[in-house]
Amino acid sequence: MNKAVQAKKKPKAFALVALCMALAIGGAMALTGCGSNDSNSDNADTTELSGTVSTNGSTSMEKVIGSLSEAFMADNPNVSITYDATGSGTGIESASQGSCDLGLASRDLKDEETGLKAIPVALDGIAVVVNEKCGVEDLTLEQVSDIFTGKITNWKEVGGSDLEISCIGRENGSGTRDGFESITGTEDACKLAQELTSTGAVLTAVASSENAIGYASLSAVEGQDGIKAVTIDGVACSEDTVLDGTYKIQRPFNLIVKEDAELSAQAQAFVDFATSSDANDLIREAGAVPLA
Repeated sequence: MNKAVQAKKKPKAFALVALCMALAIGGAMALTGCGSNDSNSDNADTTELSGTVSTNGSTSMEKVIGSLSEAFMADNPNVSITYDATGSGTGIESASQGSCDLGLASRDLKDEETGLKAIPVALDGIAVVVNEKCGVEDLTLEQVSDIFTGKITNWKEVGGSDLEISCIGRENGSGTRDGFESITGTEDACKLAQELTSTGAVLTAVASSENAIGYASLSAVEGQDGIKAVTIDGVACSEDTVLDGTYKIQRPFNLIVKEDAELSAQAQAFVDFATSSDANDLIREAGAVPLA
């Protein structure tokens, strides 16, 4: 009788062991399955960016946007960033119409430019440039205003050569012109010998005419032959003086986006990069002043 009872108990013992083994194997499989799902989730989060980011606008921002774009594309080889140098006004309009991902404006938005948001990337000094032979090293802000509005017409009136002054400026809609005129108080009052459509054209015109004066972005002036940037009220246009505010003729470099539009993943990633401290050295090397 005892043998029979023992024989009946053995199968129950084996069944219990088998059940435990099954539960252990099932739990391991469940854990493996969870790990696999986490891995897939991680892979989704690290998907490489791809596509195009189109930028349009300020010619003064060419070096900055070029440097930032090159670095971003090096880290994201499946993203292409394009740049159309059309001027700040056109860049803002393109952003408003949705014909580009990011507008570029070297000025603040005006009151009538509604439905848009400006994202500051850097500051830029607007250097007042003269031909290297004109004999002038420093001008007051008032003298700059008087020269561009025609109250001062000869360089000898401000300590220079006996030459009639020729003022070179940018076209309407230019962020550089808007910034220069708003700070010097010369809106709609400048008497220009030439209105040119790019920063490079202004520098070339000043370099080729001994009596010329113009204005251009700090980032474009450095290293140019035939011209020199005069000090304003004794202060040179430099990164330090722009950042601390002692150089008065300065303006922001902005990315322009629609307030109610969601950027593509690649465009948002570029904005995040351009406004981070990682971009500081690139902005500085391009001749502008970083903010981050």
